[in-house]
Amino acid sequence: METINRERAARIKEIVCEILELDQDEVTDTSLFDEDHGADSLRSIEILAALEREYSVIIDQNELSRMVNLKSVCEVVGEVSGG
Repeated sequence: METINRERAARIKEIVCEILELDQDEVTDTSLFDEDHGADSLRSIEILAALEREYSVIIDQNELSRMVNLKSVCEVVGEVSGG
């Protein structure tokens, strides 16, 4: 299970970095998308939509307020995907 979580976290980081147009070494688990990387609400929605497609899940848009960094995005995806 730990390997799956690490693999999922790595894939989520790839998706986020692609949408935010950042190198992976620029983004940490706790760096804030908006304050540290200049992401706006449109980018947040793009991230949410990409994650829904990637993991075949539905993420309530109310979760956007929690999805502020990689750690919290991984938590939300884990919750909606059942693991």
